[in-house]
Amino acid sequence: MFLSAVWTLILTAPIHCRASITAFGLVRILMVVAPFLYVGTLISKNFAALLEEHDIFVPEDDDDGD
Repeated sequence: MFLSAVWTLILTAPIHCRASITAFGLVRILMVVAPFLYVGTLISKNFAALLEEHDIFVPEDDDDGD
């Protein structure tokens, strides 16, 4: 009973046409990635400056001359 229901579903299921493929070129990828990367670097730079200004995080110069 179950097998016949499965075969009926397989044989009567609608056949859809092939899905269209959207071409993602390198230019499109760069147009999306570059602005967000730039904004991310600006945010991190400003936040690092804020942390240094309030002496929360101050990088130390540990060069011993080795």
